[in-house]
Amino acid sequence: MPERPTRAERAGSLPAPAQSHHSAAPDLQDTVRLSANGLAKVLGDLEARVMAASWQLNRPATARAVHEVVARDHDVALLTVVTVLNKLVRKRLLLRAERDGLLHFEPTMSESAFMAIASRRVVEGMLSFNRDAVAATLVDVLAERDPAQLEELGRLIAARLRK
Repeated sequence: MPERPTRAERAGSLPAPAQSHHSAAPDLQDTVRLSANGLAKVLGDLEARVMAASWQLNRPATARAVHEVVARDHDVALLTVVTVLNKLVRKRLLLRAERDGLLHFEPTMSESAFMAIASRRVVEGMLSFNRDAVAATLVDVLAERDPAQLEELGRLIAARLRK
């Protein structure tokens, strides 16, 4: 027997625009929250939790299924998760489609693809600050925190220069 939609799920039942997995780039905020961890640096805290849950589920999922994953570690109401899911659809990070009378949400891209896009936006923003200082600081921080990653950066730079 199919799940009966809750009031919170019905509240999220806005008409879904026709979308494909190859839609426009995600609409990310321009602000980077330096004190936040992981995805929350470029998304809100709850947006980051909802995206992580969506990637973890690895399938089109109802708001209730996403809420169950998020609620394991964070006290949040189902209606709040529905609101965030719809916000992430507007940001082009999730697709929304009706299946069996319920709305299902799924990421428009893999977590690694999102990280690549977000990382590029962050680096482009930093380079507009002061290219020389950013490059020198990146090298210094990698040398202090992760010398192996600094070596990998050197390898990537050498490979790029050969092209």
